[in-house]
Amino acid sequence: MPPDTATALLSARWVLPVAPENRVLDDHSVVLAGSKVLAVLPTPVARERWPDLPETRLDRHALLPGLVNAHGHAAMSLLRGYADDLPLATWLNERIWPLEGRWVDPAFVADGTALAVAEMVAAGTTTFSDMYFFPEASAAVALRAGIRAQILGPLVRFPNAWSSGADEAIHKSLALHDEYRDSDRIRIAFGPHSTYALDALHLARIAVLAEELDVRVQIHLHETTEEIATARKETGERPLETLERCGLLGPNLQAVHMTQLEPGDPGRLARHAVSVVHCPQSNLKLASGFCPVAELRAAGVRVALGTDGAASNNSLSLFREMHVAAILAKAVAADAAALPALEVIRMATLDGAEALGFGDLTGSLESGKAADMVAVDLSGIANEPVFHPESQLVYAGGERGVSTVWVDGEPIFDKGRHLRQDTDAILASVRRWRNRMQDEQ
Repeated sequence: MPPDTATALLSARWVLPVAPENRVLDDHSVVLAGSKVLAVLPTPVARERWPDLPETRLDRHALLPGLVNAHGHAAMSLLRGYADDLPLATWLNERIWPLEGRWVDPAFVADGTALAVAEMVAAGTTTFSDMYFFPEASAAVALRAGIRAQILGPLVRFPNAWSSGADEAIHKSLALHDEYRDSDRIRIAFGPHSTYALDALHLARIAVLAEELDVRVQIHLHETTEEIATARKETGERPLETLERCGLLGPNLQAVHMTQLEPGDPGRLARHAVSVVHCPQSNLKLASGFCPVAELRAAGVRVALGTDGAASNNSLSLFREMHVAAILAKAVAADAAALPALEVIRMATLDGAEALGFGDLTGSLESGKAADMVAVDLSGIANEPVFHPESQLVYAGGERGVSTVWVDGEPIFDKGRHLRQDTDAILASVRRWRNRMQDEQ
């Protein structure tokens, strides 16, 4: 089939292409050419040009690019609700890390990731980033489920279930990168956990490897005041300064959280073209602080959205994350116009795709891009009347109306049914894990 041969029409009441213009298009159709978007046109024009194409009518739906969850720990879905209402240091050191040391293995990661992917897909996510042990297991689950993923193994200096330390973790990450080098679904990146979990020599080595291989790097950065204070005491500099000294500040870097910034930091991040990944619900729940999203975006910093893990959120719905991000940005900036609905939708789609290195492939409904899409039914009681569909999507609980999710033009979720995952089997395995861990709590 020639690449410009139209194969189907998806005709929606509202289409939000995100790019080249971030606006709502009334009564438009997305024209598919197999797995790609061929065009986005007014529905009457598309029907006249291709009168014989099969057409899916989405009369009270908004059709938008599949969402991009730019940071998470998918397998930690098995720990959802296990250690709530604790500050980050206590949560990690006394509850989460000991539990992971006892239970995490490839089967734990595969089952937890399957649960996370099912939840994300049902809420419109088609691409996600995952940093966790046994990344090979996460990659395999994502591939079977038909979803795109940036996969990172955690690079830390101490022995853990997956590696003996940073050197072995880097070696395993390189081997996994080679395995998926030609995949357009799975991209392997480096995942240094933080500056407090890795020494400067290894950070500098990662910077060199990332530049040589053109590989993305994701790191937890400036998440809490305690992290900054400890770094200053031990190294004489803040973590952001350590990364700059090690050569890691650059367009391949994804800085997650960034709740603790000083006046010159937004400009520094913009000069180096660093992407920030904002995880508002996790930051709020752990009382970590507030990322100054409006200030960062005004400085020219790309800001994407992530849910973090279900153990610290506890939801993996990016629609919920958009809602909290939008209203939190207004409160932090003391400006009700600080982060409009269309802009937060862009953060959850194209900005996330570009941060993860998928921007040439997904994140917007443009000609030549993959047909990764989500249709949201806005006809329900909680959404009517619809004056501005973007407001319903962001402020009125968009995940409740998700009806169909496509990746490469193929539905992977439709009318409440997962088409690539056995949810009964997933739930059975999750309950077995719960019973095992509960017995030893």
